[in-house]
Amino acid sequence: MVSADSLFVEPHEQDFRLDKLLSMRYELLSRTYFQWLISEGFVSVNGTIVKKSQKLEAGDEVAVEFQPTSELDLVPENIPLDILYEDEEIIAVNKPAGLVVHPGPGNWKGTFVNALLYHCQTLEKTDAIRPGIVHRLDKDTSGVLVAAKTARMHGLLSDLFAKRTIEKHYLALCIGCPKSQTIDAPIGRHPTQRKLMTVVETGKAARTHFEVVKAGEKFSLLDINLETGRTHQIRVHLKFINHPILGDEVYGKKLFGAERQMLHAYTLTFTHPITGQLLTLKAPIPEDMQHFIGCL
Repeated sequence: MVSADSLFVEPHEQDFRLDKLLSMRYELLSRTYFQWLISEGFVSVNGTIVKKSQKLEAGDEVAVEFQPTSELDLVPENIPLDILYEDEEIIAVNKPAGLVVHPGPGNWKGTFVNALLYHCQTLEKTDAIRPGIVHRLDKDTSGVLVAAKTARMHGLLSDLFAKRTIEKHYLALCIGCPKSQTIDAPIGRHPTQRKLMTVVETGKAARTHFEVVKAGEKFSLLDINLETGRTHQIRVHLKFINHPILGDEVYGKKLFGAERQMLHAYTLTFTHPITGQLLTLKAPIPEDMQHFIGCL
């Protein structure tokens, strides 16, 4: 089923959540399915991509691009986790490249969420699709990934990310040799390629700071500090300055034998919301990136 439809919010539907309205209007499809559509940007309200919790007003136009999928069934799976830190409320892992964070079309199983459900038998399911998830890394990005084991911590960590009080440092190998700089360019969905992000005037504010650690003739190593956390921000910003990430076939192209995008979430620093302890979580640099760094 691949089709599009639009509807207008009736007066009696005023203040309904977007995901609730859609599940009521299309009774044969689940609310979980519509939550996924919304999270992936296939639903808009008055032409704007919004969140599933968006409260609607009478007269709003809701546009839906239906995508083929199967019903979501979250199954705990015994997938090994490289745990960097864990207590009763938080778990942090070193996510390997290739591991999808949460289920979705084409990846209903074998994700970090499936592993998390197995490892944390008492995980409180705060979200039908992404229980425990407070931030994400792209499939082919490795490094520090933090999750909440309780509903209380989910809210606290989400608030830290929203207020930008979590310091995030990435290591990346990019094509060419840029100058250390700050990229301040708004990011939004690509006007024609819905799954891609791009620099666009109507996008959300996005700032990326980076320093060149090692420079080579063909590629360079960057230490990147994210001030904001937009979808694909580092990849989009580096493409914007014509220095895409090595191996990124979506925003650049595979070169020099790189089999995936050379991007690694190196450290995450924040104050534990309950204990007050300052945590700096560091993920070792994966072997494929070490190989290229050794060539510099």
